[in-house]
Amino acid sequence: MVQLRPQRPDDLPLLLGSSSPYDFGPSPARTQPGPCDLDDAGVLTVLDDEGAVAGQVSWHWRRHQWGPNAASSCPMVGVWLRPDARGRGVGRAAQEALVELLFAHTTAHRVEAHTDVENVAEQRALEAAGFTREGVTRGAQWRRGAYRDGVLFAVLRTDRP
Repeated sequence: MVQLRPQRPDDLPLLLGSSSPYDFGPSPARTQPGPCDLDDAGVLTVLDDEGAVAGQVSWHWRRHQWGPNAASSCPMVGVWLRPDARGRGVGRAAQEALVELLFAHTTAHRVEAHTDVENVAEQRALEAAGFTREGVTRGAQWRRGAYRDGVLFAVLRTDRP
């Protein structure tokens, strides 16, 4: 079972750098530990079942993405894992825990995730975490010197048991 906790300064050396084949590294860690505001953007450290730092999950709100009012806003979540934490279900469990946290402490009805079309492992992790694949977003992100396609996933509050 994974745990999520606020990042601490001593997490930073374990979370720096990019070891992703997609040139994504962790987002900058907070320099001061403190409470996270789930109604804004944030990052939490992921601890694996042995209590070791495995990576981080993050979120940012897409304001009025699908409609003209605040009720149409939703958080977009992401995960970055250290190479030794990959392939063990940590990413799935961490994203699932973050979704539960967001649904428990915000009014969000929808939580989204987006990944590169080539990142099949993350696509499987998202589906295992309860997300539904909604479609391909053509040329949606600039990475490695070009616009690249992605896959959009979402989970609704009403999808959860």
